[in-house]
Amino acid sequence: MDIAEPAANRKNIVWDVIIYGWCWLKALAERYKKLVVEFKNKVKKVGTDDPRRVTHSIKVGLALSLVSLIYYDKPLYGGFGSSTMWAVLTVVVVFEFRVGATLSKGINRVLATSVAGSLGLVVHHLACLTGDKVEPVLLCFSVFLLTAASTFTRFFPGVKARYDYGMVIFILTFSLVSVSAYKTDEILPVAGERLITILIGCVTCDVISIFLFPAWAGEDLHKLIFQNIEQLAMFLDGFGGEYFGEEDNEENKNVVTGKKSFLEGYKKILTSKHEEEALTNFARWEPPHGSFQFGYPWKHYVEIGKLTRQCAYRINDLHNCIKSKIKAQSEFKKIIQDSCMELGKESGITLQELSEAVKQMTYLKSAPKHIKNLKKTTGNFKEFLKTVTLENSNVLEDVISGAMVASLLVDIVGCIEDIAESIIELAHLAKFKGADPAVRQEKLSQHSGNIKVHL
Repeated sequence: MDIAEPAANRKNIVWDVIIYGWCWLKALAERYKKLVVEFKNKVKKVGTDDPRRVTHSIKVGLALSLVSLIYYDKPLYGGFGSSTMWAVLTVVVVFEFRVGATLSKGINRVLATSVAGSLGLVVHHLACLTGDKVEPVLLCFSVFLLTAASTFTRFFPGVKARYDYGMVIFILTFSLVSVSAYKTDEILPVAGERLITILIGCVTCDVISIFLFPAWAGEDLHKLIFQNIEQLAMFLDGFGGEYFGEEDNEENKNVVTGKKSFLEGYKKILTSKHEEEALTNFARWEPPHGSFQFGYPWKHYVEIGKLTRQCAYRINDLHNCIKSKIKAQSEFKKIIQDSCMELGKESGITLQELSEAVKQMTYLKSAPKHIKNLKKTTGNFKEFLKTVTLENSNVLEDVISGAMVASLLVDIVGCIEDIAESIIELAHLAKFKGADPAVRQEKLSQHSGNIKVHL
């Protein structure tokens, strides 16, 4: 009996280990299955959010495959040996998602390499004439002087926006050429090979980027601008019912759910400045394409974006009023409700017209009429507010909240007028369909009762 018990215990322990191991493997399999599913969903989301990401990945692989052929002696280019790495490196650092970004980096790299390499060779030749003792001192001084000057130049806003990458390559190339030339007699052939391979890499990137499923920065900027204006229109269109609680009934329950999601869309505009400026910079490097011809006024999109953002900041304050609104309706809110609803609806319609005009690249048709109605509605609203006194309401806090909403709506109308003025100017500069290039658009005045536009 004593001998059987240890054997039974050992058997139970073995079974426990087997069961534990099986459960552990099962849990591990489930965990990895979950990770695989999550990874699959992430890959699918990245691809479906913008299918151009897939084509961009293929284009980069194609470009690297083509430039790698220059390593061999016979195919295509005749062979450059170890200098091939400069072509490969060029493709890796130059090929960007958008055409404008690729062209910007490619042109900057080629020009900076050419100028810096030539200047480095000149400095090296002059240093050789001074003798062995003075030569290293002169080379070090030239590196210090040009590097310091180039680095300081990078702080200029215009240079930083368009040529910052080129300045970095200039500093790097000049320093490498100056230093490597000190104890090398064959610097000229080596520099020539490197320049040619860099040029091959840049040309390969540019050709593939432009002619194989191009992703134009100009189109992305154009789309971003009119979509931002559309987001403002959606918010203002649904603001009145949301703030005054008109859509809280069961009949409009489904509409409320949809509109509440639209009320959040404006928030991306608040942080779109960097994206707009970057896209504008890239678009200015791109060749004419589609409806965007040579000399297209890309810089004007930055101005429209700035005005749109100013309007979005005021809309953000309106959104805060929605989140902090008083549930109980007061007399004051009931008094201003119709006027605020009308002003919000008219503002939304006007912005929608402006967005559509930019999207279709057509001159404004009914927008001036809406702006005139908007100014008339605003004027009537201001006169109406003068007749409202505190005796009309029982809740002082609600009076303050309502007055803030009214003031913000009036400010938004002024922002809409500025946006309309800027879009009208863009229509003439870009020669939108229906715009008369011989007519210069008169400025819209925020303080004038009349809006003069040429249709």
